[in-house]
Amino acid sequence: MEHQPAKKRRGPKSRAGKILLNLVITAIVGFVYFYVALPALNFQSGELYTFLAVLCVVYVICALITSGFNLEGGSPAEYLRFIKTQCLPVGILFLAIIAVGLVGQLTSLTIFRAAAYRDLLEVETGDFATDVAEIPFSEIPMLDEASARRLGTTQMGTMPDMVSQFEVAYDYTQINYQGHPVRVACLEYADLIKWFTNRSNGLPAYILVDMVTQEVEVVRLPEGEGIKYSPSEPLNRNISRHLRFQYPTFMFSQPTFEIDEEGHPWWICPRIIKTIGLFGGTDIHGAVLVDAVTGESQYYEEVPSWVDRVYLASLIAQQYDYHGTLVNGWFNSVFGQRGVTVTTADYNYIAMNDDVYMYTGVTSVSSDQSNLGFLLSNQRTKQTKFYSAPGATEQAAMSSAQGAVQDLRYQATFPLLLNIAGQPTYFMALKDANELVKQYAMVNVSQYSTIVSTAATVSACEQEYLRLLAEKGVTSTEELPATEISGVIDDIRSAVLEGNTYYFLRLEGEDAYYSLSAAQNPIAVILNVGDEVTIHHAPAAEGDTSAILTGESVTLNRAAQPAPSQAPAQTPAAQPEESPAA
Repeated sequence: MEHQPAKKRRGPKSRAGKILLNLVITAIVGFVYFYVALPALNFQSGELYTFLAVLCVVYVICALITSGFNLEGGSPAEYLRFIKTQCLPVGILFLAIIAVGLVGQLTSLTIFRAAAYRDLLEVETGDFATDVAEIPFSEIPMLDEASARRLGTTQMGTMPDMVSQFEVAYDYTQINYQGHPVRVACLEYADLIKWFTNRSNGLPAYILVDMVTQEVEVVRLPEGEGIKYSPSEPLNRNISRHLRFQYPTFMFSQPTFEIDEEGHPWWICPRIIKTIGLFGGTDIHGAVLVDAVTGESQYYEEVPSWVDRVYLASLIAQQYDYHGTLVNGWFNSVFGQRGVTVTTADYNYIAMNDDVYMYTGVTSVSSDQSNLGFLLSNQRTKQTKFYSAPGATEQAAMSSAQGAVQDLRYQATFPLLLNIAGQPTYFMALKDANELVKQYAMVNVSQYSTIVSTAATVSACEQEYLRLLAEKGVTSTEELPATEISGVIDDIRSAVLEGNTYYFLRLEGEDAYYSLSAAQNPIAVILNVGDEVTIHHAPAAEGDTSAILTGESVTLNRAAQPAPSQAPAQTPAAQPEESPAA
């Protein structure tokens, strides 16, 4: 059989044609890579060097193919010789990328720049009792993020027109909304098909969870004003891609979802800068605010006051760890470790003064079960204060609360830090195996093993905690603050004592009665069973076993209900000491 000569591959014959083809293929691959990976075109971004290195490698491979170089069996020396003769500029660029990257990493090492890393975070010393205001239990956030996520998913399931098309995003951002602590979460498309059929209108709503009342609302946006820019968008309206095309040189932290005081949705996109060497000293310099509906954006060096989350808690914790470990230099942080401190394993948030503060414990580098104090850092401005409060770590407090109800096997949530009677206090919810909140706990930071209160309601938990503070001599009865309770009236009794009429109210789910003088609280005479009220009252005195607490004022939270057909029983006139314990 006559041997047929092999067909030659078609391709450009001239060197210029080959170079042009190589550049076109490299450009196409580079565009696809850029569209997917979205590297910042910034020499302080490590992603840029990876992007350039990928382009160099793609060009060299194209040159090998178009030049007919034998890809199989070639020795490394032959490959290097080919690159030298055919791809010299690209080879030089590739080596320059590696060299700049190595030099940038070396100049950013903490061993050479310990003082600069230490000064990333300015930490002031504060007074906890003065700086952290006491809040009534009716304003204490009772939900952690996991509970908020569970409630949001459950509420979403009650929306038949949405549940098959959308899901709730995993991240719930804690913000102050109209002076109230809430968590908000954006929706996302259930899958690619649901995106295709709903993309013209966008995401129709967002989730709003009240952290105090535990009420969940699916906030529907006006018709035609759905959220069109979000992480669940796969193409140009993806929030990260939208940012990259508008701000190609900016490096961004993770965008967070917030709403302004009118309830309009926004994406808050903090701008990252590097302040030490080429790649070190990560910090935030302003933020880009993107309208989630229209996509319009603006960069602010000083963000508006309604924005709550610019500095991520993880970044603040990292900067304090540099501050605490490098306080006496790098060698001390590794060998002597004199005065070395670090943040504890986790963090939580406190709403104060219309801002959200990250708080975390500060402990010694040995990571034992005791804290030296706490950090509070404003997530909008990064103003940070350290409060000296030796005592239990958050994990130790959680164990102490769980030990108080060990027979019930409840699990404690990560605690909030509250000011109760001037005392740093851990507050946490206790959940059962089904993630349902069953009780609440308060644990004193300094005396976490002896001052622990648990109860089914927050008010009862606070009352027991205040009693323990007085019993252990931490505070005197006179120093204990008046507190308040809200609820629905379950029982009303009245009595005339020393010529004055007193009304005794018991709320649903409570054991105690609250006595109110009609002379001081005229509204008490028109209250009925079923009315929703807020009662301001004094805490129980030390050693007082009575179930009657002195009410100072009462507020009717909604219109009085018609009097029931059968009036509640009236107690006869009696002296205070003869009043029966409820």
